[in-house]
Amino acid sequence: MSLHIELAAAIEKRFGERLAVPIEQKQDALIATLENGVTLTVRYAAPDAYSLRWTQGDAEAGIDTAPLHRDLATFPNHLHDADGRAHADPVTRPDQTPADNVAQLIHALLDNPMLGIESEA
Repeated sequence: MSLHIELAAAIEKRFGERLAVPIEQKQDALIATLENGVTLTVRYAAPDAYSLRWTQGDAEAGIDTAPLHRDLATFPNHLHDADGRAHADPVTRPDQTPADNVAQLIHALLDNPMLGIESEA
């Protein structure tokens, strides 16, 4: 079973009642729309290589593991805020399972869609 199919099943099991609509599966991604209006796009190339992007209204943010931003304490994973600035990742860790990372992120997004990092706009 592919990782995205496994992740979709795990999300539906843990958060089914918190999803606005069923998870949408794309060729290379999952799209989960949460009850608070957050749309999360999940892409995993490998358990330690991922891109987790979300939108709420006009704001977009994301966490990924591209090997950039070596100055951040959580390198290689990092958060891009709604203004495009990079921050240390407050939620995920490449050594955790994909299901655990996605679950932790969904919990955090349900609580605060921009993870407490405010836009300068």
